[in-house]
Amino acid sequence: HRSWFLHMRDVQETDRGWYMCQINTVPMISQKGYLQVVVPPRILLDKTSTDVVVREGTEVTLDCSASGYPQPYVAWRREDGKAINYNGETVNLVDGNIFQIRKVSRLHMGAFLCIASNGVIPSVSHKIMVTVHFPPMLTIPNQLEGAYISQTVVLHCHTEAFPASLNYWTNEKGDMIITGDHYEDSRLTNGYSCHMTLKIRTVMPNSFGSYRCVAVNALGETDGFIKVYEISNPHSNDVLEHTNSSDSMTSIINNNQIQSIETNSIHQNNRNSPKSKSYFDPAANLKNSSQQSSNLIRSNIIVFCIVHLIIVYLIT
Repeated sequence: HRSWFLHMRDVQETDRGWYMCQINTVPMISQKGYLQVVVPPRILLDKTSTDVVVREGTEVTLDCSASGYPQPYVAWRREDGKAINYNGETVNLVDGNIFQIRKVSRLHMGAFLCIASNGVIPSVSHKIMVTVHFPPMLTIPNQLEGAYISQTVVLHCHTEAFPASLNYWTNEKGDMIITGDHYEDSRLTNGYSCHMTLKIRTVMPNSFGSYRCVAVNALGETDGFIKVYEISNPHSNDVLEHTNSSDSMTSIINNNQIQSIETNSIHQNNRNSPKSKSYFDPAANLKNSSQQSSNLIRSNIIVFCIVHLIIVYLIT
């Protein structure tokens, strides 16, 4: 019993096919076998889309071609993992070699990955950047801002644009506002979005009025207005209330003092009034004394009679 082996080095796709082992005996003995050569996927760059720049609202088509054996399966997804708004549907993965968006928006901006896989490791991917150009768009959270003298107030303005817009503030006269002692202009950028703020330090009478937020790029210009109006200082109201309270207490004390003085004056007048003056009347005093003596004599007679009757009763 003997065995024969066929060893192949550096197998290529062209080596795929039928192989036969033959023993030259009588009769001849043979055995066939098929060699399947699998090939990992590979992106064909010459047939694949490159980075694209499109205008918002237009159509964009991306193509990704791959080779391999078995034939690779191709799918698309965003590099950042976010969901894709694909022609009215929200999906995470789009199948097929062709990725087409009929109406592209700024939300589609970013990197897309074309991924090819066929079960043979490793899978491969290719990144295509989609850049969406659109004119500036502006939103203002509060178009009216109340402030009082000496207060610090901050105005807010949000813009979106690509290419990035030139953003600035102007005052009511149309003059561009530059950061200084009275104003502080700052920006916070995130992708195609920008958050603009204008800090007005120590509001003065000439600080009230309209402020204009402006965003300009090669595709257009937009602006918005914020009106700063004067309000009363709430801290001054507290001081006024405290003053009024103190004045009220003083008034109450003064009124009580006045009432006390008036009462004392009335008592003094009553003491000095002839109607209330006390005096000694000799005739009235003599009359009262006579009446008291008569009543005393009458009482003594009654007592004497009662005692006399008791003595007589005891003797008899």
